[in-house]
Amino acid sequence: MKMSYGELGGKPNTLQSLTGVNSQEFSDLLKSFELTWKDSIAFGVDNPNRQRAYGAGRKSELALIEDRLLFILVYFRLYPTQAVQEYLFGFSQAQANEWVHRWSPLLNQG
Repeated sequence: MKMSYGELGGKPNTLQSLTGVNSQEFSDLLKSFELTWKDSIAFGVDNPNRQRAYGAGRKSELALIEDRLLFILVYFRLYPTQAVQEYLFGFSQAQANEWVHRWSPLLNQG
């Protein structure tokens, strides 16, 4: 079983222990994270040096924005190794590494 916001959303104590934020703070942070996420996608789509059409390439294991925010908050709260992130969220260590580096700036911008 991989970790997801759908699983943890109904467990406020566990959510706070793993992320450092309560349910309301998570919801508030989600709004700004989602806006920043959409801005970053718009930048990538409009990039004239883009090699592939938007949506091409491998599909994300974390399709929901809530799960993406959960992933990066767990990383910053616990600083698990990428192998642990791989186990918790159900994807490769290389993918965990890519997402930590891609999503950290988005969290900081929000």
